[in-house]
Amino acid sequence: MIFILSKILLFLIKPIVWICVLLIFAVASKQPKQRKRYLLYTLIIFFFFSNGFIAGKIVNTYVSGDYPKSQKYDVGIVLGGFSGLNKRNNEIAFNGAGDRLFQAIALYKKGYIKQILISGGNANIIDSQVKEADLAFKYLKLIGIPDTAILIEKRSRNTVENARYSMALITKNNPNAKILVITSAWHIPRAKLIFDKQAKRNIEYYPTNFMGNTEFELDNLIIPNATALTIWELLFKEWIGLAVDSFRA
Repeated sequence: MIFILSKILLFLIKPIVWICVLLIFAVASKQPKQRKRYLLYTLIIFFFFSNGFIAGKIVNTYVSGDYPKSQKYDVGIVLGGFSGLNKRNNEIAFNGAGDRLFQAIALYKKGYIKQILISGGNANIIDSQVKEADLAFKYLKLIGIPDTAILIEKRSRNTVENARYSMALITKNNPNAKILVITSAWHIPRAKLIFDKQAKRNIEYYPTNFMGNTEFELDNLIIPNATALTIWELLFKEWIGLAVDSFRA
């Protein structure tokens, strides 16, 4: 039930949903003054949350760009949410967070991590048969990563379960393993809170797929940007998750 409610909440925190709801109210309103008020609210919310400059400044303030100081790890845990199934060819399809896996591969190739642990089941309410870890395992084998260098955990549906099941697997195979968690830069504050609580040991974190520009031009200030809406959606999700996970993790 909590899992389903969380999915509903994720839908409701989207700024684009607020904009659509306000537009519906504006169209349905029979009073001209009320209609104008709803339209004004719609414009304000739209221009604020679609402003690339504002979104970029906020996300750059929130995320950490620091990379770990150590260079050798026994296991690199790649948190799921970076891919899905392409039903046209039944192969893995990477999304915007695919950099999580690509950076893990690079770290392995450079000799910084000995094993790649893919932590990801299926967070789809309707179709939960396809497991992300299985898709990633198949991809890693395809590009020449040996079986001995791959660990998979395919039960988790969220970050709390990522930490719980990954740490259980590592404790079983290598209790003294030096661990690096590899995930999106905007996800690290929440991942760190959860993993540090559950692992109760020193874990380091590697940020990937940063969002938000570090340099801005005039069009970032005046032209609406769809990416800015996505950034706010991710930030709201992380902030709410951070508040909830501080109690439940």
